[in-house]
Amino acid sequence: MVRKKTMKKRKNSGKKRKPAKKMTKRKSTRKRAGPKTKRKIAAAVAKGPKLPAEPIGRVTHYFPKVKATAIMIERDEIRVGDSLYFKGHTTRFKQAVASLQINHQAVSQASPGDEVGMAVKSRTRQHDLVFKL
Repeated sequence: MVRKKTMKKRKNSGKKRKPAKKMTKRKSTRKRAGPKTKRKIAAAVAKGPKLPAEPIGRVTHYFPKVKATAIMIERDEIRVGDSLYFKGHTTRFKQAVASLQINHQAVSQASPGDEVGMAVKSRTRQHDLVFKL
């Protein structure tokens, strides 16, 4: 025997429905930066130290636990005491060279073709450019 499903009809209680409220945009009380202010902000962010035309090397690896980076030197020399500028998509900082290592051995200078390790204060990423200031 098959039972038929029956749907209960709701009775209209006689109340009229209120129309739905229209959504309106809220006006912000916060002042927005105008085009001149935006240009000033962009110029301030883009500015950094005066960089040489070509980088001296590239970051090959970053070690987050010890906050160190590996740099492949492509041109010029790096010595302890030099100032380096790291520049990448999200990386922009300047740091003095406190110590250098090649194959876990402390060295005072490194020449082109060497891959050196160096402690850094901020995160670097692979392929970030390294400039000597």
